[in-house]
Amino acid sequence: MTTTTGHAALARLIEPLLVPPDSNSAKWGQSLAKGAPGITLLHTARAATGDGNWDTVHAWIAACLRRPVLSTPGTGLYFGAPALAYAVRTAARLGPRDYRRQITALDDTIDRMTERRLAAAHERITRLDRPIFAEYDLLYGMTGLGVHLRTRGDGHLLRDVLTYLVRITGPLRDRPGWWTDVAPSGDPSPHYPGGHGNLGLAHGITGPLSLLALTWSDGIRVPGHEAAIERITAWLDTWHQDTGTGPWWPEAVTPAESASGRTRQKGPLRPSWCYGTPGIAHAQHLAALATDDRPRAQLAERALLACLTDHRQRAGLVDNSLCHGTVGVRLLAHRFAERTTDSTTAAHLRSAADALPVLDAAPAEPGLLDGAAGTSLALHTLTTDQPRTDWDACLLLA
Repeated sequence: MTTTTGHAALARLIEPLLVPPDSNSAKWGQSLAKGAPGITLLHTARAATGDGNWDTVHAWIAACLRRPVLSTPGTGLYFGAPALAYAVRTAARLGPRDYRRQITALDDTIDRMTERRLAAAHERITRLDRPIFAEYDLLYGMTGLGVHLRTRGDGHLLRDVLTYLVRITGPLRDRPGWWTDVAPSGDPSPHYPGGHGNLGLAHGITGPLSLLALTWSDGIRVPGHEAAIERITAWLDTWHQDTGTGPWWPEAVTPAESASGRTRQKGPLRPSWCYGTPGIAHAQHLAALATDDRPRAQLAERALLACLTDHRQRAGLVDNSLCHGTVGVRLLAHRFAERTTDSTTAAHLRSAADALPVLDAAPAEPGLLDGAAGTSLALHTLTTDQPRTDWDACLLLA
């Protein structure tokens, strides 16, 4: 049950999200990031801990399924069939209702979509073209589809996804295989001639690294798996910085920076789940634990702790969002501490995370990544007892 501390704040955030609006918008109904599936996760977690009820969850699932399910280009873990499947499967796993019919239909759609996209990705690599974010990233790409398959327990197709992720860690022409021709925004930009290599957890190579590490630890392994982890971590080592604020990494690397071996970034930018030191350190910690690399685990622990206690980096947290705000960093730090084998370090991480302020400003939108649902869900998770719901596998945190 939720502790007394924070109950009033949670109630204010959750109140507008109790009843689904009368909307037939597929963009809203099938968006884990901004719409009904993400809000469904909130109500599922609350029902599982006795703070909400399963009728509310069912009402939101019905809202998710009002429109025909999308599996077109642009869909992925955070939009379309995989987003719906993730929300419905989480509710089915934790709650009393039987959603097998809906889940089977969604899984059939996702399997066909995944096979098509894997074939297209391998053809693209053979042509020596560079990828776009949506081919491999967590939100809309193969990493996100791999998360869906991992939570579903489908080892066969998941291994096909991992084989693809192993392949993109190899070189492509004169760059790493995940190098993209666009800017970090996902669009072409004159400020990024020749594109960039992205280090972020949401869109960059630390998303695939996290999934490769988690599946290795699960015992789901493919040829080249460990070597792929080592290639990514070696590249991250190339861009490891330490300028008095503790270890950190740039958010992106341009061709000019790659040629010079030096980043133009003067210091760590905003700490967040999606970009910046917390997400990069988290991915490296998962990799270190998977491969029994204690020095790397200690580096990741030092990086995150320094980030949490550096007032200049903390000043970059200006909202309460899950994606790039205070509660996302707090949740990541607590999950990180759970995996840390040194109890003293784990205690320091929890203490530093809990010292981050929950800001007064309420999110302006209802969704998961940037809105009230995500803030409420993270705060609920941080202030409740068991059972643990592992809803945050979609963030690569569980």
